[in-house]
Amino acid sequence: MFDGFLAATALSFAVIFVAELGDKSQLMALTFATRFKTVPVLIGITVATAVVHLVSVGIGYGLGATLPTGWISLVAAIAFLAFGAWTLRGDKLTDDEKQKAERTTGSAILAVGGAFFLAELGDKTMLATITLATQHGWFGTWLGSTLGMVAADALAIVVGRLLGRHLPEKAIKYGAAALFVIFGVWLLIEAIRELT
Repeated sequence: MFDGFLAATALSFAVIFVAELGDKSQLMALTFATRFKTVPVLIGITVATAVVHLVSVGIGYGLGATLPTGWISLVAAIAFLAFGAWTLRGDKLTDDEKQKAERTTGSAILAVGGAFFLAELGDKTMLATITLATQHGWFGTWLGSTLGMVAADALAIVVGRLLGRHLPEKAIKYGAAALFVIFGVWLLIEAIRELT
């Protein structure tokens, strides 16, 4: 049982970390970090992510308990291939989102937490967490996905502060998309085995 927990945590961490690379949430994290201290920004990100991903694993775990595993693998494969395409398309902050992040006043934790909560609803990291929770333990998936997202956003803040805005965006985008395609193909092979 503990091995299953560790596997779910590690897999969820890796998938969500990759999904978050180049995502608009990273851009928001960077924008907030230029306005507020790093620790309150990370606390706000962590709280919002923990709540959104708890809802996600609840949905995914419920679906996993009611649907046959072969069909879940097939849907998950299609979802991961779509996430790869979504990642290649890229994510940008809209002018409105950027202005909100720049003009926010008051508590940094509340401002960041609220913005991240709303930005993550329906985002690919939420959908990836739902997908992972259909096949893995809910707690390991929740913990890994939350830590993966916070780690990716923390990395964006640190690297962004060190290098300015000169991040190798194309390399990150292509690498993340390739990993999603690999996960998608792996799940597709698993689905074909289970359904035949």
